[in-house]
Amino acid sequence: MIISKTPFRISIGGGGTDLPFYYTRKGGSLVTATINKYMYIIVQRRKYHDDFFLRYLKIELVKDSNLINHELIREAIKLLKITEPIEVTSVSDIPAGTGLGSSSSFLVGLLNALHAYKGERVSNKTLADEATKIQMEILKQPAGLQDQYAAAFGGIIHMAINKVGKTLVSPLDIPYDDINRLQENLVFFYTGINRSANEILNQQKIEVESDDEKLNQMTQIKEIGYEIKKALEAGNLRRFGEWMNVHWENKKKVSKRMTNPQIDEWYNLAIENGAIGGKIMGAGGGGFFMFYVGNNKDNFIQMMENKGLKNVDWKFDFDGSTIVYNDGV
Repeated sequence: MIISKTPFRISIGGGGTDLPFYYTRKGGSLVTATINKYMYIIVQRRKYHDDFFLRYLKIELVKDSNLINHELIREAIKLLKITEPIEVTSVSDIPAGTGLGSSSSFLVGLLNALHAYKGERVSNKTLADEATKIQMEILKQPAGLQDQYAAAFGGIIHMAINKVGKTLVSPLDIPYDDINRLQENLVFFYTGINRSANEILNQQKIEVESDDEKLNQMTQIKEIGYEIKKALEAGNLRRFGEWMNVHWENKKKVSKRMTNPQIDEWYNLAIENGAIGGKIMGAGGGGFFMFYVGNNKDNFIQMMENKGLKNVDWKFDFDGSTIVYNDGV
């Protein structure tokens, strides 16, 4: 039996510039991080059976891997050329469709577990590249590069993406004390709203490609990402919070589906009651809110929970995708 553990990511600044419709024109740059909420993938041999047994939100039992309905599982098994029947089970700390890159965490964790099943040890970059190949090249999903690289590498990282998609990953140079302060002052809330990121990203692609002003708006978001990186590395966390607010206001101009009246109401309430800045995670429209709060955090949390949001305890993850159990299949 193999068990992999892969973190979920939070987008911090410059998100969206990792999407092909943008980086192929302008190059991408963003800051992203992972938190201690995980996707666990269990892989084991089906010693006494001749079929594949898959357990996720659904259950599948098939004799031919080509007949697997779950496209990420099917393509990962095909890519790694696994022919003998196996059992795959997923367990998640966070619901799907909540803006934390769950599909990519699932896929990176699955690839890691399948490589370990084959007795192979591969780099974080290989995991990210393989996941990217499956999602973007094979399945033609409207995905970017952020989620796969964040899940594979972990930590608080900067991604520089050239026009052909080559990605350079580097950890941010943030002192340990500042990381602790950042964790203390960032607050996460679950909105209870799940949505399809693919639908939102497809609409965003259409809007940006047909509107030069929205393309320029994406470039401003990239520049804000640089400013967020500078603020974090300088330990100027209040400035980071202020840039988060600017980032959010710019993101809303890119796509109509980034927000809605309920999200706007929550956000405005947060700013009026102590939040310096904030943003919705991922493609927008729901999922998780992140706010930077300077003072009276406990009162702030209570006030937002009274308005229907659910506070989530968290910390940064610095390990990326790991194998946490291997009994030597």
